[in-house]
Amino acid sequence: MMEALLAALAGLLIGSFLNVCIYRLPRDLSVVKPRSFCPECNQMISWFDNIPVVSYMVLAGRCRRCGHRISARYPIVELLTAVAFFWSVRDLGTTLAALKFCVFGAILIALVFSDLEERILPDEFTLGGTALGVIFAAFVPLKGGFLRLIFLSPTNERWISLCDSLLAAAFCGGALWAVGALYEKIRHREGLGLGDVKMVMMVGAFLGVQGALLTLIAGSLLGAIVGLCYIWFTDKDASTYELPFGTFLGVSALCVGFLGEVVFNWYSRLGA
Repeated sequence: MMEALLAALAGLLIGSFLNVCIYRLPRDLSVVKPRSFCPECNQMISWFDNIPVVSYMVLAGRCRRCGHRISARYPIVELLTAVAFFWSVRDLGTTLAALKFCVFGAILIALVFSDLEERILPDEFTLGGTALGVIFAAFVPLKGGFLRLIFLSPTNERWISLCDSLLAAAFCGGALWAVGALYEKIRHREGLGLGDVKMVMMVGAFLGVQGALLTLIAGSLLGAIVGLCYIWFTDKDASTYELPFGTFLGVSALCVGFLGEVVFNWYSRLGA
């Protein structure tokens, strides 16, 4: 339990950095310099006002200098990242598998809120995440996959897993791109952005083809239900409203990854 609590503390710190990325990457700003600042008065934030979650509560969600309201997104991202880290380490131990899901969760949380706020899915998380997913696949074997159907008893587990990760990323990303291209050809307007395609590639690299396809199905259903309800209650024009599809994909991928993989592994260990 101590390791999981330390992981949660690390998650709070990583979540604080994710907030910087969520604000700055869509605006093409450096995530390194300058230090954290208030977007309203542009004054640098002191270290004691930049403690994850605690500072937000002490300041009652307002900037100390100008009184401008701070978005609730900041503590939410920090807490969600802490939960993802705690969950991963508690259920998988101090293993590479736990590290993989910590990274996966952090990337998805950043993408969810970036798309929700700015309708942008930064390449640093989608393409960079795809590369990380493939690298992790070489050390944390993927379940299922195309090649495992062919090689039922693989002699080189690492290479089979790595190739399955690459194939899943290419297949799922290509399939979503084809659907978007077909929609654009029929409706003569863009239905999916390339950011969504890259995000699905990243999910495929981490979870394999089964996890990515399940994410696509769940994300599409969730997006359709929430989107229609939102349009209905706000009287938005359905033909022009831009649905943050990446947000729904991210929420679905978190559920598929953490409920389908982390918890399953935990119960498997208990059963053993």
